Amino acid sequence: MNNLSIDRSSERGGATVKFLAVAIVLVLVAHAGYNYVPVAYEGASFRQEMDTAVVKGLAAPGRLKPEDIVKNHLERAAKDNNLPAEAVIEVVPMGKFVQASATYTKPVNMLPFGIYKYNYEFNHVAAPVGYLTKE
Repeated sequence: MNNLSIDRSSERGGATVKFLAVAIVLVLVAHAGYNYVPVAYEGASFRQEMDTAVVKGLAAPGRLKPEDIVKNHLERAAKDNNLPAEAVIEVVPMGKFVQASATYTKPVNMLPFGIYKYNYEFNHVAAPVGYLTKE
């Protein structure tokens, strides 16, 4: 029996190292998700607000300018969704309806201490589609 325990002495301590490696990987993945998910959620929310704004512009009463309604809605949505100040938001009339486009880049810390930053790029064009554009 003593010979078996002597032969396996090099295998001791392996579980601790594996546990630490897995724990470090899990912490890094959780950190990346903690930083990325809110930025992606804000981008998706702003995309939905853009689609809603162009539909509101299409349904605007005759005396209000659809471009102004869409611009005001998008400015409010940009503040609510923490868009960077250098975001480019354009509202263009396209015949009877309005088209909105937005582009911005937002850095996201994926690894702690700023080791790696991912640039979240948002680029979306919103225009009413389907039965709303038919006459």
